[in-house]
Amino acid sequence: MSIFNKLAQSISNFVGKPICFCIALASIFIWAISGPIFHFSDTWQLIINTSTTIITFLMVFLIQNSQNRDMIALHLKIDELIRSNELSDNQLLNVEDLEDKLLARMHGEYKALAIIQRDSNKDVKE
Repeated sequence: MSIFNKLAQSISNFVGKPICFCIALASIFIWAISGPIFHFSDTWQLIINTSTTIITFLMVFLIQNSQNRDMIALHLKIDELIRSNELSDNQLLNVEDLEDKLLARMHGEYKALAIIQRDSNKDVKE
């Protein structure tokens, strides 16, 4: 695992904990109550605006990295389940890389199959 991935995963794990939320909340509280001390100056406002912008900007990349890794792992696990089941349609392996037109066509086919299955289940229950 690369240094960036290790760092991104560690930071993502940390910022997802309640203690990190409490630190952020305490920081905002301290900033807010310090307003009268600094006479609600432009610099006082700039501190929170700049801080939150920088943190948000960096967090977008960390969150995206984490989501990308999770999505790839999920696709691999699903692909393995498809591959290992004799009754599965192996054309669905790695389907996320297909063109949008083909995905839409396949989605329509599976939607039609689902409707047929639901209708046949209604007949059995009645």
